[in-house]
Amino acid sequence: MDKYKSIDAQLVDGNKGNGSTVSQIYYLTHQILKLTFHLKSNHEDYSARKGLLKLLGKRKRLLVYLSNKNTALYAKILKDLGIRGLKKR
Repeated sequence: MDKYKSIDAQLVDGNKGNGSTVSQIYYLTHQILKLTFHLKSNHEDYSARKGLLKLLGKRKRLLVYLSNKNTALYAKILKDLGIRGLKKR
């Protein structure tokens, strides 16, 4: 439960709770960073690579949803996490 507390401390605009879109994006980003670090030393771990791709897809879908619903919060999340925005469709 400590990882949820640290993620909740980073959340912006009072979007606390494990079910909110913002908290899910923060949690997925944390997981993605952990898997990326793992894959740097274990580059042949194909199951971890597959899991990383699944997490990236889920985060992308959540970012699309957030960009459609609340553009200002979307921009703030991108800035806080240091991730790239979505490509223009």
